[in-house]
Amino acid sequence: MNTSILAAVGSGGIVGFMLGLLGGGESILATPLLLYVVGVTQPHIAIGTGALAVSVNAFANFASHAIKGHVWWRCAAVFSALGVVGALGGSSLGKAMDGDRLIFLFGILMLVVGVLMLKPRKPVSIECRPVDLKMCLATATVALAAGVTSGFFGIGGGFLIVPGLMLATGMPMINAIGTSLLSVGTFGLATALNYAGSGLVEWWLAAEFIGGGIVGGVLGMLLASRLSAYKNILNRLFAALIFVVAAYILYRNWGTVVPG
Repeated sequence: MNTSILAAVGSGGIVGFMLGLLGGGESILATPLLLYVVGVTQPHIAIGTGALAVSVNAFANFASHAIKGHVWWRCAAVFSALGVVGALGGSSLGKAMDGDRLIFLFGILMLVVGVLMLKPRKPVSIECRPVDLKMCLATATVALAAGVTSGFFGIGGGFLIVPGLMLATGMPMINAIGTSLLSVGTFGLATALNYAGSGLVEWWLAAEFIGGGIVGGVLGMLLASRLSAYKNILNRLFAALIFVVAAYILYRNWGTVVPG
């Protein structure tokens, strides 16, 4: 196995391991790992390939939640269908933007995600809301916004979708997480196919990355129960890692976005 394959499998393993251990948000590392560890030279190829890996991971986790009965199927289907429109539009905008500028904006997004991960998740009592015009409009707005963001950056967008579903429909967090994964997978697939249409997905690289992610995910889930008491500490450490990676991205791309 040569060095590039080891880098791809190992990077996928890191993302899968962190996803299995912490349960979400870790897929945002896919693009930076593809760029700075695997050695993909074109930002758009890293984003397109990463989006495919994110999609496969999301569908795998969605199946687990569906078996446990955590999915609100009608909400999941409607949210995904509306969000795909946004994901296709967002990914088209992303493809049209200069790659270095896009990655710089990605670094800023990582800072936002890191801040959100540091905020403690307090249990909130939410009552289910009636399915009326107001709820439908709110759900449609959140779906389109999440889809555009997901497509533009080639990420899952769960950090937007989960709270959006809870606010729009009043569903409990566990159902919002399970329901969101169908959208995360669908948005990622739509983005990957849009990029693939322009020749911006490395299929073998994606397969290696996904293969590593599957193995890493199993290991992460095996450790999750043993380390559950330390989950808050692990989340903070992961947020710190996100800040470090974001700072590196901004440093690497500062000169191309802000001329000296």
